Amino acid sequence: MGSQRATVRMTDEEVAALLAYARKVQIATINPDGTPHLVTMFFASAGGRIAFWTYRASRKARNLARDPRVTCLVEDGEDYFELRGVQVSGVVERIDDLAGVTEVGRLIAGRMPDVPREALDAYVSHAARKRAAYLVEPVRVASWDHRKLLD
Repeated sequence: MGSQRATVRMTDEEVAALLAYARKVQIATINPDGTPHLVTMFFASAGGRIAFWTYRASRKARNLARDPRVTCLVEDGEDYFELRGVQVSGVVERIDDLAGVTEVGRLIAGRMPDVPREALDAYVSHAARKRAAYLVEPVRVASWDHRKLLD
């Protein structure tokens, strides 16, 4: 009998499916005093990497400018035997050019059902001017799917 950790580990395909399904990610950066700064953001998956954007003057943007390490958590489920998640620790690539920021913004906004499609381009174009975008290059990925405990 294998370890419970090995039993609940998700395959690469399962990880990709959860990242394609979920809309929110918890992002942890490192504050100047070494404490974690944890926020929930909307995100998209871009070429297998977590993509998010934020205001250039935000705390997370300032933290990432100083230290590009980040940990991201995407999770789903309410009850114990429904819990599943992916934790990605890595380093961010910052995108500052307007075209790149707009592209990431479109990916994220396109996953938001509450944004009318006709307003999507106007919203993203307006918001992109004040934002930076980030792609997370994974260094370590951990995953779990407690639904596998019922098999």
